[in-house]
Amino acid sequence: MNIFITGTSSGLGYGLAKYYLKEGHNVYGLSRRSNDELNRNAGFSFLQQDISDFNSLGKNLPAFLSEVGTIDLVILNAGMLNEIKEMKDTGIDEIKKVMDVNVWSNKIIIDILFSELRHIGQVVAISSGASISGSQGWNAYSLSKATLNMLIKLYANEQSNTHFCALAPGLINSAMQEYVAALPKEKDYPTIARLKEVRASGKMPGIDEAAETNVRAIEKAKNYDSGSFLDVRNM
Repeated sequence: MNIFITGTSSGLGYGLAKYYLKEGHNVYGLSRRSNDELNRNAGFSFLQQDISDFNSLGKNLPAFLSEVGTIDLVILNAGMLNEIKEMKDTGIDEIKKVMDVNVWSNKIIIDILFSELRHIGQVVAISSGASISGSQGWNAYSLSKATLNMLIKLYANEQSNTHFCALAPGLINSAMQEYVAALPKEKDYPTIARLKEVRASGKMPGIDEAAETNVRAIEKAKNYDSGSFLDVRNM
């Protein structure tokens, strides 16, 4: 398969790229930072790109895909978490920055992919349980992931030959969880306290385990209506 993944330098994106490469697939990665391990794999092609730079994204991505006719699987994984704090303390500029990375960059990428490629089999946008929970402290991140869910649903209505879903990947012991674990006690909102507890227990899945879980979920997603929001913990 030809697989396109954003955010491949670390975390889930890195785990997914590593898994699919091991299975013999061709992986086209896009990320702000390079990953030397992935670059050493002959099946990996890489575009170093800041997805929040819309102008250069619009120029560089078509050139990167110029010799790629079809993509079997697109995984829109790149994203950012802003500071955990009260909604009233979260400024509009901060929200706009998160929305640019977590939502609007994905719209640009999707539009380019469908313009440049003959066929796309499946599009999976990595969402979050925060997109529907409304948990205290997650503010702009929750807003962005909820909007991402709807963006995917809208594209599913327009691109009937491609299967779309927004997928919550479950808990992953990644850089985001390192940030959460380091939050001061006064920011221990219920969800934050629970995440700290799970990570401290050693039961939070690592990147490789989470990648395998999500690979299985991505395959199962095809059995659900295109445009659905899905959670790996319920599949």
